[in-house]
Amino acid sequence: MPSIQSTLGEEEGIAEELAESQRQISIAEFFEKNKHMLGFDSGARGLVTAVKEAVDNALDATEEAGIKPDIYVEIDDEGDYYTLVVEDNGPGITKEQVPKVFGKLLYGSRFHAREQSRGQQGIGISAAVLYAQQTSGKPAKITSKTEEGTEQYFELIIDTDENEPEIKHEADSPPVGKHVNDTHGTRIELEMEANMRARQQLQRYIKHTAVVNPHARIEYREPSMDEPQQFRRAERAELPAETEEIRPHPHGVELGTLLKMLASTDSHSISGFAQEEFTRVGRKTADSILDNFRDRHFGREAAWQPPQSNQKSDLARAVASAVSNKTADATAAFGDEVAETVTARNRVAHSELVEIVAETAESVGDGEAFNETFGDTVQQNAVEAAWAELTEGRTSDLYGLVDAATSTRKDDETIHGLAERLAKRFEKGRERDRATHDELRDYVDTAADQTEEFDDATIGETARENVVMEVWNAMVTVPDEVPKVREFVDDRDMSSDLLAAMTETDIISPPTNCLSPITADLVEAGLRKEYDADFYAASTRDADVHGGDPFIVEAGIAYGGELEEEGKAEVLRFANRVPLVYQRGACATTDVVKSIGWRNYNLSQPGGSGIPNGPAVIMVHVASTNVPFTSESKDAVANVPEIEDEIELAIREAARELKSYLNKRKSLEKRKKKQNVIASILPEMAEKLADVTDQSEPRYEDALARIMNNVLVEREVENGTVRLTVENNSDTNASPEITEIVNAQPQNLSDGATAVDMDGEWFVKWSPTVGSGDEVTLEYEVGEDASFDVSVEGIEDPKLTINQ
Repeated sequence: MPSIQSTLGEEEGIAEELAESQRQISIAEFFEKNKHMLGFDSGARGLVTAVKEAVDNALDATEEAGIKPDIYVEIDDEGDYYTLVVEDNGPGITKEQVPKVFGKLLYGSRFHAREQSRGQQGIGISAAVLYAQQTSGKPAKITSKTEEGTEQYFELIIDTDENEPEIKHEADSPPVGKHVNDTHGTRIELEMEANMRARQQLQRYIKHTAVVNPHARIEYREPSMDEPQQFRRAERAELPAETEEIRPHPHGVELGTLLKMLASTDSHSISGFAQEEFTRVGRKTADSILDNFRDRHFGREAAWQPPQSNQKSDLARAVASAVSNKTADATAAFGDEVAETVTARNRVAHSELVEIVAETAESVGDGEAFNETFGDTVQQNAVEAAWAELTEGRTSDLYGLVDAATSTRKDDETIHGLAERLAKRFEKGRERDRATHDELRDYVDTAADQTEEFDDATIGETARENVVMEVWNAMVTVPDEVPKVREFVDDRDMSSDLLAAMTETDIISPPTNCLSPITADLVEAGLRKEYDADFYAASTRDADVHGGDPFIVEAGIAYGGELEEEGKAEVLRFANRVPLVYQRGACATTDVVKSIGWRNYNLSQPGGSGIPNGPAVIMVHVASTNVPFTSESKDAVANVPEIEDEIELAIREAARELKSYLNKRKSLEKRKKKQNVIASILPEMAEKLADVTDQSEPRYEDALARIMNNVLVEREVENGTVRLTVENNSDTNASPEITEIVNAQPQNLSDGATAVDMDGEWFVKWSPTVGSGDEVTLEYEVGEDASFDVSVEGIEDPKLTINQ
């Protein structure tokens, strides 16, 4: 039976017919049929994604204008469809730009910018418009009010065939109820087929956005709410630092990207290319890259030990014998100076020998004593003669290197055999004793294999690697000219060597002014604002680089308080200040959290792996100029080793603080339990002592403080003078914050105290420092009928005793 391929061409014109059916499709048409790729794969998730894209758009717009965000989000159930309204207080959008921003996919200003931002592709908000029109058939309603106060109103859809906005209605004044409520800003209204099955994810997204953007104020309303949820701005939370665009970093750039950069650069030399196209590359770093390229592409030259001083005359005679047609004195002087210079060095490579001969020819030839010219042919002959003298001792030279690289258990015969065979590999190898690292490894392996075969020796992998390293370090970088940029463009192998050279070169981390991390203080502030816990910790790592793009990882932990005791800890995932709501199991952040041994940090973790149990929130934020997501929907961070390592380090930094807190809390609980036992015994002891001595019961409160090594605060009132005695029974200095609340105006305050009147109550504050074993007396005067109450901060309750 003939195959389809064999009969396909029999019908005349079938190729032309197939060609006519082919056509280019627009990006809008593609995503219209593949909306799941952008996170619009169901009504529930589509609503969450639309909210996310609109809120991200609002945050970016306000921050870029230097405005602290005020964002209003409302979802209404209209029966057949849901209506989403998102309004911000940003600068507004000009009349000309509104249709393109909301009605054209891949329209944006950040795609080519190497700096941190929430969105880059220009897909998000226009994809939400596309999803709304596809499911409801209704246009997006957009109101923009610029800082000049002029409002523009549009109703538009996306022409998916052309990926262009199609304006259905335009007006200088919006209809009633569709105005921007602030003096400037943008309002978008979308009707879409949706449902509230993902209510939990919606509310979590808004709350997490408030956590990771503590400088923002967000108001959120949905159909089930009587009153909107208010997410206040954190105190003293400023706008994120402005970012600056940077060039790519040499570490991690991929070969295809490098080839593209080489093809488009205006630089002619590789040194200029490296300095102009990459960040953190100056002249010195560029030279290091070129040397690493030379090592990899051309190989290094073996540098051999020169003859001993007593053999200097042999080298001089060999050089002199290679010189012809010069006076005897000039020839002898030339040979002597070459020999003197060579033997003064520890090692000499062929290129170095060429340089020595050239310099000697110039100094001797130009001298007044001879006035001879030692031309190129003479110099070449002299180099060959001197090189022959230098390479006579390859075996003895390599013997020393092999001996230094191998263990003392190798006998002399084995070392000599390996050195002798390695010398032969150099002799039979490339001219001038050149070799790349890979070629040198092959030399050593061949010599070692032969030594094992013929000398009944064993030369293991470690010994071979050590010999390679020892010999390679004794070789020198060649001075060959690096090819021009144009030669790299069409030579993939040479470009690959350049890429490896850049990777091998020590280059300082990329600048962080292209990134805007939340900072540890504001990570903690965001957690405090939205989670009522007993403990908070946060960390911000230094910048690292992946794929030429810098990134910073931050982590935060909240524990205890009102957090849920039962079940797993809550993991908050963020990328560029955006919550990642879906695909938790496919995210690098989740994988790293699961891989950490949380038992080491005093959290429960059944089986020793997985998300820990207990009242905890674990937050991770990845900030980068190009976050590697697993898909276009940007729901999960890809498993990139460099990023995973930094996530782990950031989490562990915060977790170490949690461990210290939990250890301290456990210690204080034991202390409190002990104190309660003693406190229950002391009254009985005082009562029995009174019975035995037939006297009144002694005071035992002070004794409790001294037994427990507590800080004791005790009040005494006498004739209108109030004395607060602070006695430090601990073994460290104490700096308590003491506040005495009095219902009458105090006078003559001691020790720099301050007094503030608040609605008829006076707050007297001291901040004494009391040394171990010392006491301090704080005084003030007040009327006879005054009442008092003291508050002490800065000392844990189990370590404090108050008698008043």
